Amino acid sequence: MTNIEPDSYQLTVEDEARGLRLDKFLAERLPDISRSRLKTLITEQQVFLSPSSGARTIDDPSYRVKPGETFELKIPDLVEPEPEGENIPLDIVYEDDHLLVIDKPAGMVVHPAPGSWHGTLVNALIAHCGDSLSGINGVKRPGIVHRIDKDTSGLIVVAKTDKAHKKLAKQFANHSLERAYLAVVWGVPNPADGFIEANIGRDPRNRLKMAVVTEGGKEALTNYRVLRRLEPPRTPTRSGGAYSSGKKVKALRLPPSVSLVECRLETGRTHQVRVHMAAAGHPLIGDPLYGRRNPPLKNFSEQAREAISGFHRQALHAHVIGFVHPVTGEVLKFESDLPNDMRRLITALES
Repeated sequence: MTNIEPDSYQLTVEDEARGLRLDKFLAERLPDISRSRLKTLITEQQVFLSPSSGARTIDDPSYRVKPGETFELKIPDLVEPEPEGENIPLDIVYEDDHLLVIDKPAGMVVHPAPGSWHGTLVNALIAHCGDSLSGINGVKRPGIVHRIDKDTSGLIVVAKTDKAHKKLAKQFANHSLERAYLAVVWGVPNPADGFIEANIGRDPRNRLKMAVVTEGGKEALTNYRVLRRLEPPRTPTRSGGAYSSGKKVKALRLPPSVSLVECRLETGRTHQVRVHMAAAGHPLIGDPLYGRRNPPLKNFSEQAREAISGFHRQALHAHVIGFVHPVTGEVLKFESDLPNDMRRLITALES
């Protein structure tokens, strides 16, 4: 391989590469450029056979290379991103030349989309990073390796370079990252330490939702652990319905239970924690899609009732992210404390 000018490479096919697809041949020799980016460059007619090999443009990624052929690859200047940079404060947990880790607040959309073109994490990152972005797939933009929902708070890792994006994406695909969430859920899962393994796909009755499905979908595995039961010390009330020694007695009735649960993901499916916990009978407090429509508030304290009724997002926080740095190979792990709204909810439930 020869770097004949800053944005141009010349590569000659050796015997062991005989018959490889052109995109695969280039990807093996240019590991810092993603294969998807190379496919795009080929289809955009940026790959040429040298004069000694026939002097023509190759625009088919599946072209089978032959020993002795020499290809020239030209990488055009980066295209400015369509989303505009916006001066939005960011809680940056970590940053270097290759990536950032952001503690995203609840309510912030990650990607611009219809109805949310401004005020997103991408808008904020474009403004913050500026010229330090080396481009993802030819566009000067941050590489969102994974997403968390608008109304979920917590940690998200973002790539600045195509190389970092490619290697981080591979870790996500291999499920080798460490990801943990904190959730406030209805009830107390039993056993207190276990897992939920069930495929997740589109809900056949509501295409806006995901659901546990018996056919199709994608495999999904969530490990959970109950951290504590969230309820105040109180004297239980009495109700009818129990028997002892043939005599009817008043049974002790405890208030409905809520618990703080840690969920660790071994897969990364859309709404995975929310869907799995709801399917297990423990939906998240405040969840507008998978939560309880008429939560049992009667036996809670007035303070707890107000806190639950006033909590208008899923009580979910991405509190741990761990991965191998895509360039240095260092193992990195970051933790984020619960945000104030979830702290206030828990305090109200325990008071």
